[in-house]
Amino acid sequence: MKRLLHASFFLSGLLCLLPGVSVAQPYSVSTDGSEVTDIKTGLIWRRCAEGMMLSQTVSGDTCTAPTGAVVQFTHEAALVRAASEAANTGVAWRLPNVKELASIVDKGVSNPAIDGAAFPTTPASYFFSATPDATLTYIVWIVSFNTGSVSGGNRSVPEYVRLVRAGQ
Repeated sequence: MKRLLHASFFLSGLLCLLPGVSVAQPYSVSTDGSEVTDIKTGLIWRRCAEGMMLSQTVSGDTCTAPTGAVVQFTHEAALVRAASEAANTGVAWRLPNVKELASIVDKGVSNPAIDGAAFPTTPASYFFSATPDATLTYIVWIVSFNTGSVSGGNRSVPEYVRLVRAGQ
């Protein structure tokens, strides 16, 4: 019985590494491995943070920056990036609102606080949302994927970006 249980965990772990196979619920990875659908919300996310590319390795998928440098954006640059990606791909990519961005936090883990099979190599740092602070114009809501917390961040301080779009 114990051997069967270990085999089951091993097999489910291997399946999470394959593109197009569902990873830990509630996510489903696209056939090409570049997007993740949140089954609960219907939102479709890019698997990699912006400026990073998905690469398949022997041990699974990873997201790497093509130049080796980590890519962060000011809030204005993040909005421009989202509009540019939408125009270039013909897909309505956008910056998520704070509630959407916080919905992919996995409070059961930290550093990073996100499902690593669905969102590989996510930096354990802050990500911008599209939600501005109600009173301070220079503040926008950010989500920490180190701890899973939500706080206000300065629009001019570069942070990471993950794009989202509505499901079909």
